[in-house]
Amino acid sequence: MMDNRKFSEQEEIRRRKLTDLIENNKNPFVQTKFERNFNTKTFKETFDNFSKEKLAEKSDVNIKIPGRIRLFRETGKAVFLNIQDGMGLVQAYLRKDVLGDEYFAELLNLDLGDIIGLHGKPMKTNTGELTLRVEKFVLLSKSLKPLPDKHHGIEDQEEKYRRRYVDLIMNEKSKQVFINRNKIIRTIQKVLDKKGFVEVETPILQSIYGGAAAKPFKTHHNALGMDLFLRIATEIHLKQLVVGSMEKVYEIGRLFRNEGISTRHNPEFTSIEIYAAYKDFYYMMDLSEEIFKESALAIGIKNNSVIEYSGKKINIFKKFKRIHMVDAIKENINVDFWKKMTFEEAKEIAKKHKLEVPKHFLSVGNIINLFFEEYVEPNIIEPTFVYGHPVEISPLSKINTEDPRFTDRFELFIIGREYANAFSELNNPIEQFERFEQQIKEKEKGNEEAHELNYEFIEALEYGLPPTAGIGLGIDRLVMLLTNSNSIRDVLLFPQMKIKN
Repeated sequence: MMDNRKFSEQEEIRRRKLTDLIENNKNPFVQTKFERNFNTKTFKETFDNFSKEKLAEKSDVNIKIPGRIRLFRETGKAVFLNIQDGMGLVQAYLRKDVLGDEYFAELLNLDLGDIIGLHGKPMKTNTGELTLRVEKFVLLSKSLKPLPDKHHGIEDQEEKYRRRYVDLIMNEKSKQVFINRNKIIRTIQKVLDKKGFVEVETPILQSIYGGAAAKPFKTHHNALGMDLFLRIATEIHLKQLVVGSMEKVYEIGRLFRNEGISTRHNPEFTSIEIYAAYKDFYYMMDLSEEIFKESALAIGIKNNSVIEYSGKKINIFKKFKRIHMVDAIKENINVDFWKKMTFEEAKEIAKKHKLEVPKHFLSVGNIINLFFEEYVEPNIIEPTFVYGHPVEISPLSKINTEDPRFTDRFELFIIGREYANAFSELNNPIEQFERFEQQIKEKEKGNEEAHELNYEFIEALEYGLPPTAGIGLGIDRLVMLLTNSNSIRDVLLFPQMKIKN
């Protein structure tokens, strides 16, 4: 099949160079490996403290470093290169009288972006810059496309996300975000492992979706002849494991929700859910606070220092605020939902405050949450645990023993965004069945995010779920916060994109 794409002039030149190499039996793509003994970081760590004179004495040291050419500067009968690997950049110095005429000519034929392997000795220039004095080189891979301008990188944000591999080459800050993402995830695992939690894996394809109020992706399994859903949460299966005597479990994994795309939302995202038997939701407050603080320290944020995000400054190391949802509403707009009222009375209050009540809302609890989302949530800046959610919007949460209108549930908000959702788990199978029935009524009235009735989960609860606390925490949003990234796409290596025409 012919490649009918149109190539730029530079791309055509590079392809001709490759053809010439192949015809001269120097095909770079036949190289299978390069045995390096240093990377750019270890090279600098080992030799940077030596003086120019001391390095000149190290004639017995043989350095082998591969990397991508990022800078090419010819100075008569010598060339300076900047070589980039996964750890950084290092300067290389190549002389014609060392390489010989043939290899120096091949050197001058190289392009920015080509990947080469270098053999040489450490040296320092007259300005004191640590440099590899190259004795020979080998071309390991030919770059057929030119890199973007080194000063600007990929300026088009859409292209940055589509061609993340190029962005990682050009943008060290972007790469550091993903290195920090890895450190954050590893830190969370270490915190939980030390507390005796077990990391597990649960199904992504599910016959009944549940565990969150969200719209699922639907697919079809041909062999089984049945429709399946991509999971919107890991909650149901993890709680079944607690029933099965795995008292402390967690899972870090992808979730899928068929909803809008924005700076905060991607159809697939990474979450962690954690469950602990014989604990309540206050335990999860303490645990999540510890996770946030340890994650910040892990990526170099100093203890008690202020971090900036979305133009706001916060101290992640201060004790997180705790407030009941009803108190938060009263504090912000002086509406008191502690007073008992009918649904019609609550609707009238909503009308006075110019809030439209959706048709599938059936209770005062729905309206309380509506007030919170409109008048409180956007105003929260410092890390705040908002607890006491109405029972109608918390179908998997245990009812508060002092006021049965509310549940032992909290959400963690920072700068107007939700970062975690947790509760003391409802473990009464009869009450859980009734909650699911209420969800079905909402679904019939148009709530596409209502929970399905899950008999398998009810049956598991009938075997006995101990008092249990659980939490779901958004990994992507945590990384965004701690790396000061404005969009969720900035912390996903390959975010979902429209097909490019």
